[in-house]
Amino acid sequence: MKDLIQNILNGNRRALARMLTMVENEREGYQQALAALFPHTGHAWVIGITGAPGTGKSSLVNALAQKYRQQDKTVGILAVDPTSPFTGGAILGDRIRMRDLYSDPGVFIRSMATRGSLGGLSRATRDAIRVMDAGGFDVILVETVGAGQSEVDIVRTAQTTIVVEAPGLGDDIQAIKAGILEIADILVVNKADRVGAKNTVQALKMMLEIGHPAARTQPVLHHGELMQIENHTSINPTPLWIPPIIQTITMDFTGIDALIQAIENHRAYIEQNHLSAEIERERIRIELYERLQNVLMTRLMNGLTQQQIEAVVERVRTRELEPSQAVMMLIDMHNTEGML
Repeated sequence: MKDLIQNILNGNRRALARMLTMVENEREGYQQALAALFPHTGHAWVIGITGAPGTGKSSLVNALAQKYRQQDKTVGILAVDPTSPFTGGAILGDRIRMRDLYSDPGVFIRSMATRGSLGGLSRATRDAIRVMDAGGFDVILVETVGAGQSEVDIVRTAQTTIVVEAPGLGDDIQAIKAGILEIADILVVNKADRVGAKNTVQALKMMLEIGHPAARTQPVLHHGELMQIENHTSINPTPLWIPPIIQTITMDFTGIDALIQAIENHRAYIEQNHLSAEIERERIRIELYERLQNVLMTRLMNGLTQQQIEAVVERVRTRELEPSQAVMMLIDMHNTEGML
């Protein structure tokens, strides 16, 4: 394990791939390895790319990676794919679109399955990002599965979140209705050579005008639940970041330089206003809460037999118990065997 960790820190791609497999499959010893790598993280800039299917996210990632390589920056790519219903693994469709990058030693591509996660990211994605960070990449691009409006987990992981739209995927106000636009640091209208691109840009501009900049929101914990609170300028005098709208055509790299400049501007905004520590603190708080939920749920379920669970299910079905009462009964059953 010590050799594996050292090889990852030295930039060995084979060791990196092996560690990512350990993380995704939760193999024995992976948590100790993550603990050893964690002090070496915090150097890469993580860029999340999300949006509905068909907007060209994979092609955009491909173009961004090539441009970053022209700047002599190393690039790690995590493509979070839908879970195969047959194998439980990633379908790997994004790798087909990124074949231009395979021969570049400065680029590392990894596909990961969502494993049923509704937020567009798998549970192992955060750990995989940290492994790549420790591996020395300058930029890490995380492409989410494109599940739709529920795809908001990326804002809790990436430092810059790009929401990709494309013309021809709905009426002009569809973009305004999509909840994922609220998480955008940068808005991209991809396939800008298509008919309707101007209408899409106008719809996004209208969305930004409707959402007053003094009421930008951020995820927080409130009574153990993830909530949204308003960040008013009267409370926080920090200048507010207004998401720019960038038009791109990945086939000929139109707008990619402007997109990279927008990413750099966002990074400079965070650093100049000393927001990095607070943003990271909030993300760690949310992550700890989510991990605590998972651990406690696993311990609870491991302390119950299938027969006990099915008996309670039946009592709810027959209206003998209300679901909240059933939950308390399951907890009581567990506590009779041992504390959580």
